[in-house]
Formats: sequence, structure tokens, C-alpha cells
Amino acid sequence: MSKKTNINMVTAGLLAALFIGALDVTVVATAMPKITEELQGMSIMSWVFSIYTLTTCVTTPIFGKLTDLFGRKIVFLIGILLFVVGSILCGMAESMAALVLFRAVQGVGAGALNPVCFTIVGDIFPGEKRARMMGVFGSVWSVASLLGPLVGGYFVDQVDWRWIFWINVPIGIIALFLVVGFLHENFERKSKNIDYLGALTFTVALSALMYALLSGGEKYAWNSGFIIGLFAISAVLFLLFYWVEKRAAEPMMPLSIFKIRVLNVVNISGFLAFSVTTGMTIYAPIWIQSVLGHSATNSGLTVMPTSIAWTSVAFVVGAIMYRIGIKASVVFGSLLVLAASVWLVTMTVDSPYAFWVGIMIVFGLGMGFVATPQTVIVQSVVGWEMRGVANASNALMRSLGQTVGVAVFGTVFNQYVTTGAKVELVAGMNAVFILLAVIAAANLLSVLFLPSHSKVVAQQKSA
Repeated sequence: MSKKTNINMVTAGLLAALFIGALDVTVVATAMPKITEELQGMSIMSWVFSIYTLTTCVTTPIFGKLTDLFGRKIVFLIGILLFVVGSILCGMAESMAALVLFRAVQGVGAGALNPVCFTIVGDIFPGEKRARMMGVFGSVWSVASLLGPLVGGYFVDQVDWRWIFWINVPIGIIALFLVVGFLHENFERKSKNIDYLGALTFTVALSALMYALLSGGEKYAWNSGFIIGLFAISAVLFLLFYWVEKRAAEPMMPLSIFKIRVLNVVNISGFLAFSVTTGMTIYAPIWIQSVLGHSATNSGLTVMPTSIAWTSVAFVVGAIMYRIGIKASVVFGSLLVLAASVWLVTMTVDSPYAFWVGIMIVFGLGMGFVATPQTVIVQSVVGWEMRGVANASNALMRSLGQTVGVAVFGTVFNQYVTTGAKVELVAGMNAVFILLAVIAAANLLSVLFLPSHSKVVAQQKSA
């Protein structure tokens, strides 16, 4: 007789694992001035963030497939161990180059944690209860974004910056114990055909693309031979990846998922909506500091309402989406995101500070209604054997949206700013805000193609 999963213990472990992964995205930024002061290496500082993003994006789809091939527990074990080991090494780093290398290890671990956590939630919770739990798990990112600056500031000021990494160790061990000890899978052990060539071509193709996006416009000009070469290599290898996946016995990313229209719509929306999120969280604080002349603390507080609103709605929408309709929730949220973006376009140097707080609240409410129901939809359209891949594809598209957003918005902004004068900053940010509104409109248009609530529920029951 197979053992029964202790859902409460597993849920607590998953929340702990997801929290340290999300916290690490925000906590490092607060400590970076102290880190660069001690380790030097200012010239490669941006790679402390970029390498984490790159390795997470590259490994997320690979681990997503591995969860379907070998079960959730073993991938969670690998992910949490890599993340904890990476955290220990980051805390021990004696140079900026070493810190970048160890952040890459952390990123690989995070690439496993995000998809496998949401996949396990999809496995152990049915129907409407799954939706409520997705709201809880989705709010972890917002809570982490609120606590990250506080936790980072405390360790830097009162203890040692190295503890922003070492704090992950006890939490990670607890998460490991709870999930591995109390999750029991009915998993059929049989020989697997691992798609090594598919994993290799995908890794190199996406790495080339990510490196081009992260380096273009900064280290290298967009029209430089190096960046153009990276895009060309990426395109060729993605075509080769497609050719390999069509012929693989157990493809890393089954091409059949691209035939699921609902999943395509959700992934397109995830890409668009999270690119808007990046633009909002980067350029609103810049306006508050550079145009209105407020302090860095005030600019951080301006973005905070987004996290609070997003968190609050994520809890609520998980409980009510089955009453108001899943599609209705996403469409309503997309309307709010568009409204916040249009409001942003109307802002001038004379606009009151309170308007910025209002924009951030409206945007946070909108994203709360968008993100959680879409995660539920992803869980609904596939069965157990493809749930890991489906979750990973959605996580990848959201991450790509953020990365592409940083690159595109930065390029647009830099077209206007040459001397750093306030008039140039305003012109550059206005151009970015107009682009944000266009992307938000495209996101709203995309979610109109989602199926009706009844069809989503029907698919969920059959999955």
C-alpha cells in the first residue's frame, strides 16, 4: 500500500523553497553597494544579476521536462541542493568574479525550483482548491519583493552582507526535509530516453539569445558584429532544436504543447504582461528620483503599493475566480494593466506624487488578476505527464518577457538621453511609457482569445 502525501507539510516546504528563490532576486540589490565596496569588480557588477537570470531561464525548461520523466521529488531535491550549495559558496566569495560564478550555480537551482513547485501544487490540489493555492503561491513573489530590501538592509547594516546568502541554508534544509520526507509519488519506474541533443541545442541557443539581450546596448552596440552574430547563432540553433525535437523519442520540449492554443495564448500574455511589469518597476522609481527629486527610499516606497495590491488580489482571486469566471478574471486584470499604462502616459513633471501611488496600485491589482488565473489555466490544459513542461514553458516566457523588456526599454530610453538633463530623462521615460501602453494593449487583445470559463473547467476535469 502506497504512503499518502502529507499535503500540509509539503505545502509548507514548497512555500519555503519558492520564498528563498524569490527573495534572492530582490535581496541582493540592496546589498550590492556593500558587496562591490568589499569585493571590488564594479565593472562586472551587473553580471551578479544577469548570470542568475540567464542560468535560471536556460535550465527551467530542462528541469520542467525532467520532472515529467523522473518525478517531482528527485528534481526538487536536485534544485534545492544546488540552490543551497550555491548560496553557501556566494557567502564565501572572495572576489566579484567568484560571486558571479556561484550565482550561476544558484540560478541553476532556481531553474528547478520554480517549475517543480508549481507542478507539485498542480498534482496535490484539485480544481478550485488548486486555484486558491495558486493564489497563495503566486503571492510569495510579492511578499519577497516587499521583504527583500528590508532583509538585505538589516544584514548589511547590522550583521554581514554574506548572510543574505547564508540565510537560505536553514530555510532550504527545512524545505528539503518537508517535501522529500512527506511527498509520496505513485511514479512508474521505467527506462527513459533522455534528449541530450535537444537539451544541448536549446541551452546554447537560449544562452546566446540571453547574452545578446543582456549585453546589447551596454557592453556592445546593438549593431555590432558580436551581437548580430549571437542572434544569428541563436536563430540557427533554435531551428536545429526544432529539427531534433521532431525526431526525439522523448523530446525535451514536446512540440505538441505548441498545438495547444490555450497554452500559446497564456504564454504570449505572460511574455507581454511581465515585460510591462519590468518597465513599471524600473522606470517609475527613476522618475520619482530624477524628475521629482525624491529620495531613493521614497522611490522604493512608490513601487511598494504594486506588491501589496498584487499580493492581496492573488489571495482573493484564487478563491473567487471560479465564481466570476477564469477568463473574466484575466480580461479584467488586463484592462487594469492597460488603464495603469495609459494613466502613466498622461503623467507630466507637474503631476502630483499621489498619482504615481495610484498607478502602482491599479497596476498591482491588474497583475494579481492576470497572473494567478493564468497559472491555473496552464495546470488545466495538460495531464500529469506534461505538467512540468507546461509550467516550465510559462515560467520561461515570463522570464523572457522581463529580459526582453529590460533590453528594449533601455534601448528606447537611451535614444533620448545623452547628457542626463531632466528634459532628456522625461522624454526618454515618456517614450518608454508609450511603449508600455502599446504592449499592455497587445496583452489585452491576446487574452480575449482565451476559452470560456466552462471550457477551462471542462479541460481541468479531464486533465
